Amino acid sequence: MSGAERREQITAGIMERTGITEAMIEQLVRGFYAKVRRDAALAPVFEARIADWEPHLARMCAFWSSVALMSGRYHGTPMAKHAPLPVDAGHFDRWLELFEETAGEICPPAAATHFIELARRIAASLELGIAGGQGVMLAPGERFRRNEAGAVQ
Repeated sequence: MSGAERREQITAGIMERTGITEAMIEQLVRGFYAKVRRDAALAPVFEARIADWEPHLARMCAFWSSVALMSGRYHGTPMAKHAPLPVDAGHFDRWLELFEETAGEICPPAAATHFIELARRIAASLELGIAGGQGVMLAPGERFRRNEAGAVQ
């Protein structure tokens, strides 16, 4: 079996177990980012960096397809994109809150559970990477915090 055939088999299995489709991923991504764009904590971070939302949404659909379905559609470096952002644990908590809310509204339970588990791992990994990039080594269970001025605490 070729690598492509194996990937297709894995993707089909995930789709069968969870009910996730590319259309569901697009609906989730669009619904989630609509909330992000209205959110007091997250909107400024995105507005400062994204002028044209359609390419970003397309990238996020490819990203979630790759993560949730193992489709291989996304080719990028999420850590490199997130490392310079002025975010900390509070931003990740809010991101997860909105993501989990949106997944619960849009997805059947098995799909929502799958997306949420992945989102939690992604958020933890990005927070850890951003902290490390700031010279902060987090202990297990420790969170990355900045002060009011944005400096690392």
